[in-house]
Amino acid sequence: MSALCVTIDGKDITVESGATILEAARTAGIDIPTLCHHPALNDIGACRMCLVEIAGVPALQPACTYPVADGMVVQTESERSVQMRKFVLEMLFSERNHYCMFCEMSGDCELQAQAYRHGLAHWTYPTPNPRLPVDASRRFFLMDHNRCILCRRCIRACSDVVGNHTLGVMARGAHTMVTADMDQPFGDSTCVSCGTCLQVCPTGALVDRRSAYMGRHADVQTTESACAFCSVGCAITVVTRNGRPLRVEGGFDGPNAGVLCARGRFECLEGRERVAQPMVRRNGELTPATWDEATTRVADAFRAARPGAVHAWMTAVALTETMDAMADAFRNRLGAEVSLLSRPPEGPLPNGGALADIDAADRILVVGGDLRETHPVVAYRIQRAADHDAAITLVADGPSSFSAMAHEAFPMARLNDACKECQDAARPVIVYSADLPPEARQALSGLSTGARLIPLHSAANMPNALTLGLGGAAAWEECDLLYVLLQDGVLTEEQRERARSAAFVVLHAAYRGPDDDLASVLLPAPLWHERAGTFAAMDGRRAVVKPSTRRPESVWPEAAVFEGLAARV
Repeated sequence: MSALCVTIDGKDITVESGATILEAARTAGIDIPTLCHHPALNDIGACRMCLVEIAGVPALQPACTYPVADGMVVQTESERSVQMRKFVLEMLFSERNHYCMFCEMSGDCELQAQAYRHGLAHWTYPTPNPRLPVDASRRFFLMDHNRCILCRRCIRACSDVVGNHTLGVMARGAHTMVTADMDQPFGDSTCVSCGTCLQVCPTGALVDRRSAYMGRHADVQTTESACAFCSVGCAITVVTRNGRPLRVEGGFDGPNAGVLCARGRFECLEGRERVAQPMVRRNGELTPATWDEATTRVADAFRAARPGAVHAWMTAVALTETMDAMADAFRNRLGAEVSLLSRPPEGPLPNGGALADIDAADRILVVGGDLRETHPVVAYRIQRAADHDAAITLVADGPSSFSAMAHEAFPMARLNDACKECQDAARPVIVYSADLPPEARQALSGLSTGARLIPLHSAANMPNALTLGLGGAAAWEECDLLYVLLQDGVLTEEQRERARSAAFVVLHAAYRGPDDDLASVLLPAPLWHERAGTFAAMDGRRAVVKPSTRRPESVWPEAAVFEGLAARV
């Protein structure tokens, strides 16, 4: 691409061919007002707030969609441009109820900020304030049509970023409304509650139920981290205030391109009773105890246990540092057999692909599992690729959410036939469940070297568990002591029945739950937003997790608990 020289507000700027006036201006630090523009979305020039004056062009033009030309001279703050923007704002404020004093976004609203910037001190035109509906049928956030400015950011996010195509518009003119699935209640629509539309909304039209009215941008703190609730390793921003998490936002510069699933954005913050201090069982009841008393009981149980009758179960969601510390303390120093709560794959896993490869793929082979249930962000990425003409080949025995969009579908018994469909593709990507049997993974390994393979693990840090040589939860004839690092999860019914046969059970968990009745000793674990460390994502990437809130003094770091037990025993 060739370089072009343009002049904006008297500044000479060199940009690549194909850039817009808005992009050129921002490279030089020139701020052109926008409302419908968002850096993660395709521009449509709907709001007309970025109108600029171009020498030799009679009409004002939207900077977000107008491409630069060599020698172009642009004025962004000419009298015509400023007056037209002010007129646009006056019309926006006259259409619906934008009375800021009652709005959740007052103080953080982009519409309000532009009104202040352009000197709007009153409503120029009468405001009829029609009573528009508020759709509260969704579980995590609501839609207030009274605050909507029809910028269509939410619609573009749903279609262009997530590939879900739930949102659109109905009616025309002043009656235009954002709608879901041709006027269905949002809660009854095909909305997947990823929350991407919520994050890009510039006004108070989309409202997060949990964090509404809990703090403005100036009142909160943000921490860049990674989501460890599945093996994708999405980039997240945790928003906190006074040591409490308010909400989770997607990182648009991360591998997930800003998209999160409902669990990573909303469900992770739903209220659960945490284990706040150690507890020991007295007279059949779990009662509070000191760390010294609790660890003494555990250490005594270790000493009393027979050789070979001590087992430890570990969640594969544990961060690398925690996983390494537990394996060293229990396996190498305490002589316990350490295994995973999640079943690890058997044999080598072909890989070499990343999420970004899906965007450029011309053929995507999806093998095993239902991605919308297990790895929703990967599913959304594939949906988006399908919108750009990528052919989808599905291999699965059970029902799959990709059945409707798949160009071809095969049962697992015909995996080799499905692989042949990828041989002629220029940019094939294979997304497969890491739990496939070894013979299926061997078939995938035989694909051409140009294929990019992405294994989807059943838990976030499974690659590190495989490096440590950990297997699935071991069976035993007799167990004197079972130590379970559960963190945020719960045991399966099969695991719970097996744990009941152990003489002494130590449960190391972040939350109270149905497994508490198994515990002889219950130890508190840090919450997900109090942990620090790393984990290996599905594509081999090292995801960094940073704490966004302080861990209470009554909750010890997991590695410190393991080290202390090993030292005492």
